[in-house]
Amino acid sequence: MFLAGINWSEIASTVYRTIVIYLILLLVMRIMGKREVGKLSPFDFVVAIVIAELAALPMDKEEMSLVHGMAPIFTLVVAEIFLSWLSLKSTWVRRFINGTPSVLVENGRLVVEEMRRNRYNVNDLLAQLREKGYANVADVEFAILETSGQLSVIPKAEKRPVTPADLGLKVPAEGLPVIIVIDGQLQERNLARIGWDRKKAEEALRGKGVTDIKKVLLATVDSRGEVYVSERRAK
Repeated sequence: MFLAGINWSEIASTVYRTIVIYLILLLVMRIMGKREVGKLSPFDFVVAIVIAELAALPMDKEEMSLVHGMAPIFTLVVAEIFLSWLSLKSTWVRRFINGTPSVLVENGRLVVEEMRRNRYNVNDLLAQLREKGYANVADVEFAILETSGQLSVIPKAEKRPVTPADLGLKVPAEGLPVIIVIDGQLQERNLARIGWDRKKAEEALRGKGVTDIKKVLLATVDSRGEVYVSERRAK
């Protein structure tokens, strides 16, 4: 039979090693910080690629112990954290590792020298400006190529959306909505943050027509005390 020729102990070993390496990589990424899984700088990108390559070795080679396989990864993590700390202390190190932003558009004019230095052609620039909602370069005050490769666009004053400040209006600050129910569970800690208790939350939900909290997928309260409720759809 087909199953008779399978080496179950080898498969179990592979599964075990894969799970252990996976959990260790999750820990490594948490240690390295959220920046590593967000917009990567060239340095961060290289670190991520090398870690991926190093993680594949102990999974492919059964003769390599997990300790020996993980040692290079943790060494790289320590080096990355040390260099990140140095970049916080030294402007020169920060510029060397991450580089500096480049101004590609200044006062509505293309900065050809910077575009050449970054090997950035006009089509690339126009495409990214359109993605940001600016079809005309003349509407752009500055376009800055960040060290992460993202393009930041600052429109000219007359092309910016009108804000309350432009109209001389004072608008009270709006805080983030506080989640009071998620997946049918009351969030006691969040209720305490806004000075509510279970009874008040239930009353607020009843005011929105909720008779059973377990049917609520999400409920939030904004800074004005307005309650938003989204119930589960009936199957």
